[in-house]
Amino acid sequence: MLSQKAKYAMRALLYLAQAQPERPVFISEIADQQSVPKKFLELILLDLKRHGLVHSYRGKKGGYALAKTPDKIYFGQVIRIIDGPLAQLPCASRTAYRRCDDCENEQTCEIRRVMLQVRDSTARILDNTSLADVMVRGTAELVEGAGI
Repeated sequence: MLSQKAKYAMRALLYLAQAQPERPVFISEIADQQSVPKKFLELILLDLKRHGLVHSYRGKKGGYALAKTPDKIYFGQVIRIIDGPLAQLPCASRTAYRRCDDCENEQTCEIRRVMLQVRDSTARILDNTSLADVMVRGTAELVEGAGI
């Protein structure tokens, strides 16, 4: 399940993507416009900065701006930064694989087989949907195109 923190991160990034590229945006503006608690947003933006998705600028004209163009920032990347692996089970994860403690045989585990399909489908959508895609095409079109 997507955490509230990841939803806030996506809201902040989409807001920054729609801002003028040469104008950093104050945290307070993002927080107010996107209904995100300011202190929580500060922590989120620091995480995104550490991972190279946003830049911060100090001073009177300071604030935050995207470090990459919106077409280079993907939902899957952001969710992994904030929430960790996309997989529902550790044995289905590509980035944080771990054998389940109670599993007798991964090769014949039907639960794992289904969760691998879920992970692959989820990753296919999230890793191919950028901020620019959402801004240009809109969410309804993305969902429709994914066959959901």
